[in-house]
Amino acid sequence: MKILVTGGAGFIASHVVDMCLSQGYEVAVVDNLSTGRRSNLNPAAKLYEVDLRSPELMAVFEKERPDFVDHHAAQVDVRRSVADPLFDADVNVRGTINLLECARRAEVKKFIYISTGGAVYGEPEYLPCDEKHPINPICPYGASKHTAEHYLYMYRVNFGLNYTVLRYSNVYGPRQNPHGEAGVVAIFAGQMVAGQPVRINGDGEQLRDYVYVGDCARANVLALAAETTGAIYNVATGRGTSVNEIFRLLKDVTGYPQDAAHGPAKVGETRHIYLDVRKAQADLGWQPQVSLEEGLRRVVEHMQTAE
Repeated sequence: MKILVTGGAGFIASHVVDMCLSQGYEVAVVDNLSTGRRSNLNPAAKLYEVDLRSPELMAVFEKERPDFVDHHAAQVDVRRSVADPLFDADVNVRGTINLLECARRAEVKKFIYISTGGAVYGEPEYLPCDEKHPINPICPYGASKHTAEHYLYMYRVNFGLNYTVLRYSNVYGPRQNPHGEAGVVAIFAGQMVAGQPVRINGDGEQLRDYVYVGDCARANVLALAAETTGAIYNVATGRGTSVNEIFRLLKDVTGYPQDAAHGPAKVGETRHIYLDVRKAQADLGWQPQVSLEEGLRRVVEHMQTAE
């Protein structure tokens, strides 16, 4: 069985590629390498350097004839989405529609779509947020990712495309870019390992649900094999952790001697959020296995041994 993974040279999807290969899938990757890295990509996977929005995408489907699509490629930076909402929508909505058209024409058996549990719900009306929580995103990124979920539903109703949505919380782990705008764990760890100052936006009491990347990869493999269709699952830990606590834990792991500075809070960021994962546990047999302390240790070890 063959799976096409979009964004497969990126942080999260490269781990999905590794796990799919370990489970015996053939893997083809579509990635324009705007944020992905060739060094992340498993050499057993075939890479097509094609933009998600390109008309050339259909040629990849015609050549590879994938049984499954796992769609991770996206504009994922909340702050960039606020600064440039047209670009965000172009990649996340138009790019996904182009991919759906290719999947429909190629008669793909199942489509796994990666959405965001950290941004689609907005400021929670209750915690933890389950999949039935109202959708009220407060940033363009959350709005664009959720818009694509509506297109998935339409493609199932109109064309019979089988799909599953995975709404990730805040994913962290090895290969996350410490120099990017997204990923407080990678940014803080990178700064600490380099002995640089660390700045926390706002008071640091923002709560996020930090889930380890390997646990996310396992959720994708389970979703591929599941018989459910049109299902939506949170992929998270069910626990909120403050940014200040992340700083303290990483400080302990790295032996970082400095205190953090505090800057202004960022526009479009949710104050407190963590997700209910009981549906994924019940339907997919999935639950997080890597503790936050162990995951942070792996991140730091990866940074200390990376080139």
